[in-house]
Amino acid sequence: MEDIKTYLTEREIPRQWYNVQADLPKPLPPPLHPGTLKPLGPQDLAPIFPMGLIEQEVSQQRWIDIPDEVWSIYKLWRPTPLCRAKRLEEALKTPARIYYKNESVSPAGSHKPNTAVAQAYYNKKEGVKRLSTETGAGQWGSALAFGCNVFGLECKVYMVKVSYQQKPYRRMMMETWGASVTPSPSNQTEAGRMILAQDPNSPGSLGIAISEAVNDAVKRDDTRYSLGSVLNHVILHQTVVGLETKAQLKKIGVEPDVLIGCVGGGSNFSGFCFPFFPEKKQGKKIRFVAVEPTACPTLTKGLYRYDFGDTAQMAPIVKMYTLGHTFIPAGIHAGGLRYHGDAPLLCLLYDEGFVEAVAYPQNPVFEAAMLFARTEGTIPAPETAHAIRAAIDEAIKCREKKEEKVIVFNFSGHGHFDLAAYDLFLSKKLEDYEYPDEKIKEALKDLPKV
Repeated sequence: MEDIKTYLTEREIPRQWYNVQADLPKPLPPPLHPGTLKPLGPQDLAPIFPMGLIEQEVSQQRWIDIPDEVWSIYKLWRPTPLCRAKRLEEALKTPARIYYKNESVSPAGSHKPNTAVAQAYYNKKEGVKRLSTETGAGQWGSALAFGCNVFGLECKVYMVKVSYQQKPYRRMMMETWGASVTPSPSNQTEAGRMILAQDPNSPGSLGIAISEAVNDAVKRDDTRYSLGSVLNHVILHQTVVGLETKAQLKKIGVEPDVLIGCVGGGSNFSGFCFPFFPEKKQGKKIRFVAVEPTACPTLTKGLYRYDFGDTAQMAPIVKMYTLGHTFIPAGIHAGGLRYHGDAPLLCLLYDEGFVEAVAYPQNPVFEAAMLFARTEGTIPAPETAHAIRAAIDEAIKCREKKEEKVIVFNFSGHGHFDLAAYDLFLSKKLEDYEYPDEKIKEALKDLPKV
């Protein structure tokens, strides 16, 4: 009988991160200063990030060593299991084999601590006392609170207001690890006060929360800013997921046909898929499928343009697929998938045709989440359920075509604090939402003239 779970030993946890910048088909367009529109230099990023992370942001090295201090913390939950979804396969009556990398076993319940611990380490190493950040659904805020607690740093989290109201247990988790949590937009920063003056009832957005967190960081000498997705160094840290997955698949002699991950900013998808990119670039037939909500269709409906990373135009300008930095998404329950843009690395590879993208409304996503929970047991986060929806659809295609493909997806987090969303689904009160094309066109009018 085949094992359901494939493990690595702690000594097999990767000792290096993989940097896809070394293998890109063409150079990444440079980030620009939000004031001058000129390419950013290290000195421009120094008020926001420690030099260790700035170096990783621009590095072209293929392999970057994981510090011993970070690696030893990883051992609290890594390596994570690669699981065969046998009961889901049987329910679907598919000849496909479905595997998932279970990142929900981390202390915070998601993939996010892979970079939170690393970022806290590099800041601590350079004498930083306090980190400020934003969070959507609360997964990233929880992870950074954990990482800061491990290395003895203060943590200030600006949590998107609609998620702050929907997910009180995420706030409690952050506070348990010592973080201070504020609903965004708030009156604690200039950026927040500006938004509240325009709309006192603003539900918030990741772009707004980023503005507040950056505003907070640049006002204090003891504080640096920490971002949970999008940036090159964040994706670098997340490649520990894909590297473990490669080793586990090799251990059981399995070659993947399709790799799937949900996309909000791009860190879990990219960290999962990018370690397989060198083989794909060389012609191996392996598909990368990015999944997003129809309420925030960044890849499927956005434009590949330079845009601000935040609403208040304080963050660097980067070239990415974007819905416009003024984009305010609907309050869907996949709070981690509500960002207006995506990681520049992911966007370049999508634009070059190496990545596919699909978008789903809420109800089909929760239908997939329910099927997964009732077959495999674990209740997925709404974000993760997007990847599950796509994996199920791929498996159904295999059933219809009688194809025995191998489908692997990243189970990026559990949904134990998302039960209010499940309650709405079960009571048939969950509304589907497709962001109107005219609103996207309106938001895109405000892109910087680069």
